[in-house]
Amino acid sequence: MSSPETSAAALETPADKPGLESLNPSGSPVVAEESEDELVPLTDEDRAALARVLFSLVFASPDPLSLARLKDLTECPTAHVREALGALESHLESTGLPLVLREIGGGYRLFSAPEVAEIVGRLNKERKAEKVTPAALETLAIVAYRQPTTKAEVEAIRGVQAGPMLRTLIDRGLIKVTGRADQPGSPLLYGTTREFLDRFGLASLKELPRDNELAR
Repeated sequence: MSSPETSAAALETPADKPGLESLNPSGSPVVAEESEDELVPLTDEDRAALARVLFSLVFASPDPLSLARLKDLTECPTAHVREALGALESHLESTGLPLVLREIGGGYRLFSAPEVAEIVGRLNKERKAEKVTPAALETLAIVAYRQPTTKAEVEAIRGVQAGPMLRTLIDRGLIKVTGRADQPGSPLLYGTTREFLDRFGLASLKELPRDNELAR
């Protein structure tokens, strides 16, 4: 696979090849206020060109790229970006490349396909997975479902002091301080991070299992 630098270089589309400038007949970016009904439909050539650029951006970025961020980077309408992402996803699947495009952590990322996961995992075979203790998982679950929440609320549910565990979860990048509660003493409020979504394979907090799902 190419390096991030190589992928980023792919954004420089030669003038004699189809590129982003062809996505708008006027040669200028479509303004954000333009409705989808007024947009000029993408040709197959334009869609493929935009899909290539999106692939380069997602590949080169160390973090998930949201739809809004991709729109800003490409200066293309949201509807066109969404359409090209769908085309890219279909292309990866149809060509048999061991890559999948997924929306996770509020943005889009490229992942190794499940069928090569075991082999790819050998790269990190010597690196031991960082274990999360049952107590840490319990604290993390409380924060995830009740966020934003305070240390006192976590302690009231767990029945034990939560300060050290909250600091541990912050150090691991799974939770963060999101502000202060509007109550006496203005205690800190805690919430989960994008790393939490990434580690647990969630696109958003809406994908957290509900009570009826956990009971199955």
